[in-house]
Amino acid sequence: MAIVTAIKARAAATTKLGKQRAQLSQMQTYTWVGLDKRGVKLKGERISKNANMVKADLRKQGINPQSVTAKGKPLFGKAGQKIKGRDIAVFARQLATMMSAGVPMVQGFEIVAGGQSNPRMKDMLTDIKSDIEGGSALNEALAKHPTQFDELFCNLVRAGESAGVLDTVLDTIATYKENIEAIKGKIKKAMFYPAAVLSVALIVACILLIFVIPQFETVFKNFGADLPAFTQMLVNMSRFMVSYWWMVLGIFAGTVFGLMMLYKRSLRFQHFIGRLVLKLPVIGQILRQSAIARFARTLGVTFRAGVPLVEALDSVANATGSIVYNDAVKRIREDVSVGHQLQLAMRQTNLFPNMVVQMVAIGEEAGALDKMLFKVAEFYEEEVNNAVDSLSSLLEPMIMVIIGVIVGGMVVGMYLPIFKLGAVVG
Repeated sequence: MAIVTAIKARAAATTKLGKQRAQLSQMQTYTWVGLDKRGVKLKGERISKNANMVKADLRKQGINPQSVTAKGKPLFGKAGQKIKGRDIAVFARQLATMMSAGVPMVQGFEIVAGGQSNPRMKDMLTDIKSDIEGGSALNEALAKHPTQFDELFCNLVRAGESAGVLDTVLDTIATYKENIEAIKGKIKKAMFYPAAVLSVALIVACILLIFVIPQFETVFKNFGADLPAFTQMLVNMSRFMVSYWWMVLGIFAGTVFGLMMLYKRSLRFQHFIGRLVLKLPVIGQILRQSAIARFARTLGVTFRAGVPLVEALDSVANATGSIVYNDAVKRIREDVSVGHQLQLAMRQTNLFPNMVVQMVAIGEEAGALDKMLFKVAEFYEEEVNNAVDSLSSLLEPMIMVIIGVIVGGMVVGMYLPIFKLGAVVG
């Protein structure tokens, strides 16, 4: 009888959830304009079945509706920007603050969703709220949106729900996401600067070859003398670019597209690129320090939340941001699962500095592994910040040389015949 009752209860909950979702799908967003009792003009949005219900609700609140119109839907998919990691960090912080203040979870979701300017984020939070109202746990509702809430996020929330400290765990998650997003921003800044300068140099070179050098070529023809070898080479390159620029552009675009597809489909190529990037002089060091910082902070957060070490390492592997360290963490997990100490497993990978291994060993011996991991994370996050801040000064001489060779070399090559003619006349 107990089993039958449980099945019926579950079926009833499922039916109720289905009805709620069906009702929600019939709703539409309306924009309204009205006047209050003082004659002050008010406007806003409301979700309802039809415009008449919106007008009735407004009149109950003492607002005289002037106009109620259905909000148009976008032609192609949902409107709004892509949901970013920083949006998830802000959401976790807001929900943690409201739950610690005693606000019920469903009401907290209503408040957070109501304050969203991004329709995609608002729709996602509304869906999660509906799942929670239908009887789902928070971690189950979040797991239905794996793009925004990864396995690590859901595991931490589940641990917080089980221990009854969900508000504390959400606050920890918010801090963790904020730190990780800060590191990602630093890495993007480090990668963007040299890439942007090189791109500008190549664009300027192409402009010179296609538009400027042909003008000089007409002048060179009137000299009646042989051009210097370097100038002749630039003229030949210019002729080729003018005639076959479409071929050059196609080869460049095809190469980039081919490498991207190869990277997505070939695990061996991903490992090759991952190892190659880590060996770069400046960028490689920043990426290595970033991977260690993300490994330490992620493992510290999961371990402090009460997630078992072996299970925590499953979530940590995908959070390092490097396929090389991803594989290393998976090997660490295998070693730990058969009884090896964490510090010993880390040492075998030859990817973690001795200082990191020693601090992990001290943390294991003292029973304060999470504290030591946070110390490691803070140290390497500071190292990443310092490295990125000094990156521009380190790269400036190299960038000046590159620009000088590419652009300056072309300018000098164009004026060589003029200098030669001046010497002959003189």
